[in-house]
Amino acid sequence: MQVRLQKIISQAGVTSRRKAEDLIREGRVRINGKTVFELGTKADPDRDTIHVDGKRIEPKQPRISVLLNKPDGYITSLRDPEGRPTVKKLVDNIPVRLYPVGRLDYHTEGLLILTNDGDFAQKIEHPSHALEKIYLAKVKGVPEENKINKLRVGIVLEGRKTLPAKIKVIETRKNAWLEITIREGRQNQIRNMFEEIGHPVLKLKRVAIGQVRDDNLKPGEYRMLKPQEIKHLTGGKKPHERK
Repeated sequence: MQVRLQKIISQAGVTSRRKAEDLIREGRVRINGKTVFELGTKADPDRDTIHVDGKRIEPKQPRISVLLNKPDGYITSLRDPEGRPTVKKLVDNIPVRLYPVGRLDYHTEGLLILTNDGDFAQKIEHPSHALEKIYLAKVKGVPEENKINKLRVGIVLEGRKTLPAKIKVIETRKNAWLEITIREGRQNQIRNMFEEIGHPVLKLKRVAIGQVRDDNLKPGEYRMLKPQEIKHLTGGKKPHERK
């Protein structure tokens, strides 16, 4: 049966459908030895041989999604040209290729989802879904209430105003601990927000993705996502139950 190539790639656990489209445009996909560039290209996963970046893909794999507590000092990527450790190393004992959904920067700790289910990844990454993500941040000094209120309303970063953020002060000593809830996923957003008001982030950890939270998961550990967590993240039908 002929299926769109980006769907085959996502179902094989290589990446999401959206990113699979980029791979096709960049000429990194071959069908039966021939490089393809057209997004409308179809193939038969049972008959055709498909390679991505020179590696043959296996279209039919069990769908696996895990919750990882990423430690400081790991790249949210499958490989790093600088040789830094990647989150892939933390899930190497899982017998299918998983890729991260979203990202946490090198020095940010906390919860990260990895999956080989492209449809699931696309669903929770889509801007219209806008899951809340909760972070704990230690910032230099103690921000005044008027500065925190600016972040609550939204400030302009790189020409675009941030969406309103929920910010709760947890502790104020020499430096402040804050709980921050945002719906956006701009690169280094929280660090840039607090840099803008003069209180750089010293430590940052994501503690919840939507209603998914696990305070018992130690840095470097992971566990399988529960069916009810998957249902919550996708806002409806469980992706692992789709045909």
